[in-house]
Amino acid sequence: MFSATFPPKISKLASSFLENAVRIDCSEKEIAVDRIQQKVMFVAKGNKTALLLHILEKEKVLCGIVFTRTKSLANKLCKTLLREGISATAIHGNKSQGQRTKALREFKSGEKKIMVATDIASRGIDVDDISHVINYNLPHESESYVHRIGRTARAGKSGVAIAFCDDNEGPYLKSIQRYTQKTVTVDKEHPFHLEGVNLDYAKDPPHKKRGGRQGGNKGGRNNWRRGRR
Repeated sequence: MFSATFPPKISKLASSFLENAVRIDCSEKEIAVDRIQQKVMFVAKGNKTALLLHILEKEKVLCGIVFTRTKSLANKLCKTLLREGISATAIHGNKSQGQRTKALREFKSGEKKIMVATDIASRGIDVDDISHVINYNLPHESESYVHRIGRTARAGKSGVAIAFCDDNEGPYLKSIQRYTQKTVTVDKEHPFHLEGVNLDYAKDPPHKKRGGRQGGNKGGRNNWRRGRR
């Protein structure tokens, strides 16, 4: 049995039909390799695209992956980069196998220097010359962050991993630092630095619904009932 990863569900499935199996694990044991220079930039959500363009120009990124949380944002961001004259391609689960193969081929060959991707590209894509990984959105799962930044600093090379963190994503950053047991350096030397990002709670947590008893919209419950009618 082969699997790129072995989360609990897959391990449980394997144990249900394998007997006296030998497990061979070829993954790196270190959570975040020292060859990766990690840093986080606090930025307002509305300034993330401007900050991305600033970084791509300032750091002269020749080969990088930009990770977004959603497929629609990956498409939108890719179109923005193309309008700005930056060669980019997008890869995510809504793309056909042919489209994904073409995007990866263009990225590997250097024809496209930026790949905008969801977590579909965080595992199983092995390109030796990726110099930068940029987390446009911080992932909800800390393990996903580790897989994302692991796309750089491969084959003995060094790499840079930059994370954008808005005032709703502080708890995700705290969780990542707890998981990796490493404090990510805060980079304030950029024109869009945002003060006051709290790592203990989010001003408006993405997972918390508005309206009804949660607050925000006092008439939420009545509106919901009217909608049901």
